[in-house]
This record gives sequence, structure tokens and C-alpha cells, in this order.
Amino acid sequence: GVLRGAKAKNSAVILQCSTGAIKYAGAAYLKAMVDAAIEETGIDVALHLDHGPSLDAVKEVIDAGFTSVMFDGSSLSFEENLKKTREITSIAHAVGVTVEAELGALSRGEYSNEDEGKQIYTDPSQAEEFVKNTEVDALAVSIGTVHGMYKGEPKIDIGVLKEISSKVDTPLVLHGGSGTPEATIKECISNGICKINVNTEISMYTVNKIKEAFK
Repeated sequence: GVLRGAKAKNSAVILQCSTGAIKYAGAAYLKAMVDAAIEETGIDVALHLDHGPSLDAVKEVIDAGFTSVMFDGSSLSFEENLKKTREITSIAHAVGVTVEAELGALSRGEYSNEDEGKQIYTDPSQAEEFVKNTEVDALAVSIGTVHGMYKGEPKIDIGVLKEISSKVDTPLVLHGGSGTPEATIKECISNGICKINVNTEISMYTVNKIKEAFK
């Protein structure tokens, strides 16, 4: 469905998969599916690991031929996150793979398959230091979105995003795109967001269609 949508718009697309998906499907199988999709559609597709928890997880998908990885060290101290991210960036860049990292942390909304977390907004000054010292290709920031669906009204802090964007030239990533109002999405794009993660909305739509079919 994602690829048909991208094809209809003649747009390149980033397909992401979690470590959970890799566990049940296998990195090699997922890569082969994407290769088949590229051949069928003729569009440019990046295959990305979302929320890679460790160096081993990142290495596994790099060996399988993924073109992009995320290392999520957001639960670590700033110093440890920076150190591990820099190590992974060095390894990935050596084989032409791009790296996304995360600074700050998102809380967990409804229908999320992510671990429970406490909202920690990204510190703009730390973001500047982090990007400079890790040389990451993209930085995921925390500005009020949640993993899954919002339990109440979204409270997105565009001011924090603007400050981060003023200090960081690297493309910024918005996790927790599901349920975020379109006007807010557009405002985020205007202030440095270059990649938006959407999963739960798509999954819920799919599950509901399957339920309808079963009935």
C-alpha cells in the first residue's frame, strides 16, 4: 500500500522496519521484498531500521543490505549516547549507510508497541554538540509527539523545534506522526523536519479492514 501510494505520486519513499519485524520475518526476507518492490515500481526506496537498540542489531541489517539505520540511545546518558552513536556512524558510513540517532525521548501513547517512556524534550544546545561530534545524517527530536496515538490533545512545542533547527543543519526527524494534525505537520516541516515516522495510523487502518473482511 505504501509503495502504491508512492508510485502514484512518483515519490521516493523510506520504508522502515522494527527489530520486532526483523525477528519474525528476517532481515534477508525483508530486503528481498523491498528489492522486488523497487523492480516492480521503479521508484527510489530507502530501507531503514527503526529504533535499533544495539550495535549488533545495526550490524545485522547492514550485512543484509539495508541502506539506512537508526541507533536509539535515547535511554542512555548524553555522554554514552554520543559515544555509541559515533561508533555506529563510523561503521555505517564506511559502507555507505546513513545513520539516524535520537536525542530526548517520546512518551508512549495508545496502541504503541514501543517501551513505556517519559517525555524528555530535546535540549537544543545538546543537539548542536551531539550532531557535531557524532556526524549523524539525521536527528530524531522530541517536541511533544508520542509513540502510538495521542491520549489527549497533541501539545507540540514548535518553539523548541525552531531553536533546535537554528543550531543544527542536519535533517531533523519527527517520530510519532500518527494522529498529529496536518497543520502541525506542515509547521514542523517549515521548521526543519525532513522525515516523519507514521506507523500506528497505518496499522490501525489495516487491522480494521481485516476485521471487516472477517465479518
